[in-house]
Amino acid sequence: MALMFLTETIQAYRERDPAARSRLEVLLCYPGLHATAIHGVSSFFWRHGWTVLGRFVSHIGRFLTGIEIHPGAKLGRRLIIDHGMGVVIGETARLGDDVYIYHQVTLGGTSSEQGKRHPTVGDNVIIGAGAKVLGAIEIGDGARIGANAVVVAAVPAGTTVVGIPARPVERAESKPRFDAYGTPCDPCLDPLLHEIDLLRRELTELDARITELTRARTF
Repeated sequence: MALMFLTETIQAYRERDPAARSRLEVLLCYPGLHATAIHGVSSFFWRHGWTVLGRFVSHIGRFLTGIEIHPGAKLGRRLIIDHGMGVVIGETARLGDDVYIYHQVTLGGTSSEQGKRHPTVGDNVIIGAGAKVLGAIEIGDGARIGANAVVVAAVPAGTTVVGIPARPVERAESKPRFDAYGTPCDPCLDPLLHEIDLLRRELTELDARITELTRARTF
């Protein structure tokens, strides 16, 4: 079973990363793959009550890959951690299948209480570089989180969010596609800047109307 999961994850890297030229290259040179494989071992120990050993194996994985995954976290199938350095996945985080995570992403908690305190991420989610997803919130299937976004509220399925704090933006296309770094390739402004731009347009239109009315009264 473990070999099957490893094989399909390697294939997922080959399909989604244009820099992956062969299965052997992925197996030997991709720290994201190594981190998830080590997590499988640490999680086994954690689930069977050998918590200190699980944490120690996780610590070794962090030392080797620069990726910190708590052994209590649950990862879905075909998880891709691209580049990976600085990624942190907390104890009660839950990830669905086909999730794509870039470097310096944090799936963290906002509470020191026991219990669920880390995000639940659905299937086919992309989380851009530097994004912080904090708290026991849900990220819906197919969501996109832009680079450096700070997400502290639930994200509905199929929604793209960007900015600090993260706000939804419209996608140019409704059909499923891969958005590198969680941000659509089409021009995509911060929602606040978008609102400011709309206000500027309205002010310009009002100014033009006032000018027309003034000319009409003059004549």
